[in-house]
Amino acid sequence: MIGYISGKFLSKKPNKVLVDVNGVGYLVNISLNTFEKLEGKTEAAFFTYLNVREDALDLYGFITTAEKEMFELLISVNGIGPKVALSVLSGIQLPDLREAISSGNIARIISTPGIGRKTAERMIIELRDKINALSHSIELGEESVTQLKTYTVRNDAVTALVNLGYNQKIAERAVRACLDKDPEAKIEDLIKDSLAALNS
Repeated sequence: MIGYISGKFLSKKPNKVLVDVNGVGYLVNISLNTFEKLEGKTEAAFFTYLNVREDALDLYGFITTAEKEMFELLISVNGIGPKVALSVLSGIQLPDLREAISSGNIARIISTPGIGRKTAERMIIELRDKINALSHSIELGEESVTQLKTYTVRNDAVTALVNLGYNQKIAERAVRACLDKDPEAKIEDLIKDSLAALNS
């Protein structure tokens, strides 16, 4: 199961991006809300959901865990598949969607593409109790991918230093100090700067 990918864009469209991950291109379906957050970026990281069909494997990507969790809730509703769920996420902001489901605002829900009145009613009935648990992650979810990416880069850098013979705790301190100076440092630069600090 592919749960997370990070890489540079080979192409970028409002409904999908092609991401280069170590020489392999992954086609990732995205919502318009996610696409708007990618403006000006040449690379990004996504939490992903792999939909397995008889004739295809479709990968869906989300900038935040909150959007992915909402997507998974939507496809749990009878009559809503991944494409319709992504269309819903494209047509309404996450906090607004949560509020519409929580308050039973059918008119707001059916204003999104692909959702009729009966489906909107099922969505409210099946998700109203579950949706409130998402409120906190919806508010804080914007930083989720950034935090996970930083965590991954830090661990990879520490592992590289340990493999070069450095003590685990010393390596962790050096990497942490370099990340404090440059939180957006790439793995190659982070290892290089950490080595320079350790050898100074």
